[in-house]
Amino acid sequence: MNNSQSQHLLRIVHFFENLAPANLAEMPQIYAADAWFKDPFNEVRGLAAITQIFNHMFVQVDAPRFIVTSQMAQDQSAFLTWDFQFRMKRFSTAEQSIHGATHLHFDASGLITYHRDYWDVAEELYEKMPLLGGMMRVLKRAAQH
Repeated sequence: MNNSQSQHLLRIVHFFENLAPANLAEMPQIYAADAWFKDPFNEVRGLAAITQIFNHMFVQVDAPRFIVTSQMAQDQSAFLTWDFQFRMKRFSTAEQSIHGATHLHFDASGLITYHRDYWDVAEELYEKMPLLGGMMRVLKRAAQH
């Protein structure tokens, strides 16, 4: 990874770790106009659609924040591991945490063209919800040896 790529990755990590409704206006400096994004709930293409996902996050949860725990980069790709901390607005006021990872690809100017999030929605989210959590734990036990 050269110095320019390192600077792009540092800028992106800083953006995610300081994500707030006010800095969503910076999305064009982070994502390419035709970027592709996928997580366990969404698969979209384009800057407007990706921005809408982040806007929706701020509607659904209180005090969301990402903490990047590790990062690796090679050529035009990077892999981040992170903890996403938040409070559910509808189900609980207790702070929740999701552990996940993101695979990124960049264009020549350092903008994200590919963003794929990996995390276990059953373990990290559904098991922590009232009613649904109990059912998910029963299913998990049934699937074990």
